[in-house]
Amino acid sequence: MFPPNPQFGGARHILRTLRAHGYEAYFAGGCVRDLLLGRAPKDYDVTTSATPDVVLDMFPRTTAVGAAFGVVLVAMQIDGDIAGQRTLTEVATFRHDGSYSNGRHPDQVRYTLSAQEDVQRRDFTINGLLLDPEHPGTPHLDPEMGHQNSETWDRSTLRPAVLDYVGGLADLDAGILRAIGEPERRFAEDHLRMLRAIRFAARFGFSIDPPTGAAIRSLAPKIQSVSRERVRDELTRMLTEGRARRAFQLLDETGLLAQVLPEVSKLEGVAQPPEWHPEGDVWTHTLMLLDQLEPGCSMTLAWGALLHDIGKPATFTPPKTPGDRIRFSGHVEIGVRIGAEICRRLRFSNDETSQILSLIDNHMRFGDAPRMKTSTLKRFFRLNNFPEHLALHRMDSMASSGNLELYNFARERSEALPPEEVRPKPLLTGRDLIALGYQPGEAFKTMLQAVEEAQLEGTIQTKEQAISLIRRDFPT
Repeated sequence: MFPPNPQFGGARHILRTLRAHGYEAYFAGGCVRDLLLGRAPKDYDVTTSATPDVVLDMFPRTTAVGAAFGVVLVAMQIDGDIAGQRTLTEVATFRHDGSYSNGRHPDQVRYTLSAQEDVQRRDFTINGLLLDPEHPGTPHLDPEMGHQNSETWDRSTLRPAVLDYVGGLADLDAGILRAIGEPERRFAEDHLRMLRAIRFAARFGFSIDPPTGAAIRSLAPKIQSVSRERVRDELTRMLTEGRARRAFQLLDETGLLAQVLPEVSKLEGVAQPPEWHPEGDVWTHTLMLLDQLEPGCSMTLAWGALLHDIGKPATFTPPKTPGDRIRFSGHVEIGVRIGAEICRRLRFSNDETSQILSLIDNHMRFGDAPRMKTSTLKRFFRLNNFPEHLALHRMDSMASSGNLELYNFARERSEALPPEEVRPKPLLTGRDLIALGYQPGEAFKTMLQAVEEAQLEGTIQTKEQAISLIRRDFPT
C-alpha cells in the first residue's frame, strides 16, 4: 500500500465536479508519471477545459495564484478519518503558450479545448501523460482517503486510462528522458528545464535522449538567466533525492556544472596523494561522497559533502623533493571562503550558510580528536548539529582509505559523554566576579573561560572551587 494521501480525495472530487458540469478533466504531470513508475505521488494536479473564471466560480475556496497562465489553486475539506484536513490542488486550464521572451513565463497564453494541444507545451514526455481516474479499467481508489493498492496500481492496469499524445509511455518503458517536441524550443521557453532534465534523469535512473542532451549542452550558458534561488533549489533536490552522484556527473557532462558551480567543476583532474586517497582525484573523491547521501538527507549535510574539499584546487602543491607528496596547505581556510561565496551567490539563509561553512571548516579536525584535551574534545562535540559533522567524516573516510577508527572514536566518545558534561552549567557569572571585587571589563571573558576550561577538564566541580581558581590565577 502507498501511504494514505488526503490530497487525492480532493483532487478527484474536483475532477468529478468539473466533469459533472460538462468539462474535460484529467490528472496530469508528475502524479501520472509516478503512479506508472510504482511511486507514491506527492500531490495530484488536475488539467481541464474549464477556464480559470469558471473554476474560480465553481469552487468556494480558490486562489488565483497563476490565473494569468490558467492556474487556480482549489482548497478542499476532506471528510472521514482525516476530517478537518484541507488539501490544495492545482487546476490548470488547457492552453497553448505563446513566445517566452524572459526564459521563464510565456508572454501570453491562449486557452484551448484540446488536451492534446495542451500537453505539447509541457517539458518532457514522461511528464506529458494524462490519466482518467474515472476510466472503467482504473483500479479502485478511495476518494475520501486516497488509499491506493500497490498491487493493482501497476503500469499494465493503468494503461487503458492513460492519454498519451507525446510517446511518454514508451519512454517510461525504455527509461528515456526526452523533451517534448523540439528540445531547443522547450529549454528556450524555460531555462530551468535544463536542470530539471538532469534531476529527473538522475532520480529515475533514465538516460537522456541524445537530441535533448545536445540541446542542453548547446544552451547551458542560458542557465545564467535563471534566478539563483531557483537554481539553488534544483541543485538541493539533486543532492537530497538519493541520486546525487549521477546528477552531478550529468551536470558535468552537459556543461551545466561549469555554469552553476564553476568552483566544483575545478575539482576534476586535481590529483591527490595516493597514500591517503587511492580513489583518485578530488572530483572522484567528491562523487564518492555524493554516492553515500541518503534520500531525504539534510540539505546542509549534502552541501557540506559537495563543498568540503572546495579549497583544494586553489591550494594544490606538487611534490617539491623526492619522497615529498602532494599537499593542500590551507585548503580548509580557503574552502570556507569559497564556500561562503557560493552560499552568498545562491542566497542560502544565514543558518544554512553557517552550518555548511562549519562542516567545511571542521572536517579535518577528526584527525586530531584522539589527541585533544578533554576540554577541547567536549567543545568539538558542542559544534552545532555534531551528528552532521560525524556523518560527513564517515563519508569522507569511506571515500578514501575506508578506515573508520577516527569515526568510531568520535562517535563512541560523543555518545558516552552525558550532555551535562559537554555543556555544563556555568559555575560563575559576571555578577559573581563583580561580587568578588573585580571591575567589569575585557578580563571577564578570559576569567570565565578559565573557569569553563577547568570545569570541562574535570578539575573543578563546584562554585567554591571556581572562586578559588579565580582568586589564585587572577589576583586583584
